[in-house]
Amino acid sequence: MKLVIGGFAQGKRNYVLERNGPRDCMVLDGKLRQDEEPDEEPDGEILVVDHLHRWIRGCLENGGCPEEEIRTFVKDHPDCILISDEIGNGIVPADSFEREYRERTGRILTELAGSAEEVVRVICGIGQRIK
Repeated sequence: MKLVIGGFAQGKRNYVLERNGPRDCMVLDGKLRQDEEPDEEPDGEILVVDHLHRWIRGCLENGGCPEEEIRTFVKDHPDCILISDEIGNGIVPADSFEREYRERTGRILTELAGSAEEVVRVICGIGQRIK
């Protein structure tokens, strides 16, 4: 599994597609739910989940456990590429849900980075390998 992180609109998806060939990637949006997940690795395609942070948010909003969902997904698709915005910078939100969402997203990304084969941070479309 590879993890690509960076700020909003920094070119993370384009970075991944340019490095892996857009025809070789099956991109799923972060609104992904279990029933939308592919049954198996797509033939010859790299499975890319863009907007992972949205997946986490949607799971939390629906009372799910994003940690378990993502662990299961990565176990089932070990060669996937996960793309997430960095959402933990800036002012701490007053809303308790927003604080929980940011904290859990940060902890999930930390866990994913620890087990990832590669971690890249993209700024202005330029990727910097940090692991």
